Amino acid sequence: MNIALMAHDRKKELMVQFCIAYCGILSQHSICATSTTGRLVKEATGLPIELYLSCDQGGDQQMAARLAYNELDLVLFFCDPTDPKAMASANKIGRLCDQQNVPFATNVATAEVLIRGLKDGMLDWRDIVNPKK
Repeated sequence: MNIALMAHDRKKELMVQFCIAYCGILSQHSICATSTTGRLVKEATGLPIELYLSCDQGGDQQMAARLAYNELDLVLFFCDPTDPKAMASANKIGRLCDQQNVPFATNVATAEVLIRGLKDGMLDWRDIVNPKK
């Protein structure tokens, strides 16, 4: 599965800790991330991560394009709900996930449910809906 990682500035450390905790599961999948988030996770876990631009330089648009082409199977975007400007990108990503039926977590509680579901095969339907070429 193709997993995207994104996090607002105040949530980056939480994303790193989450990825450390679930490194074993994440290592079995392809991961992409926006620049700073991906670099921090990569340094902490050693996971291979395809890095995109930072969100403010267009990384959110790169993720949006992959979603529009149905190339992502799971998006973990840890959001800072206290920052209305930052929430605009999360809302855009969320709409695209809804259009493509891509599971989307904006907080660690939902991300944990999704990652455990991924481990247990509960997201295997994505392979049927979106077979890899």
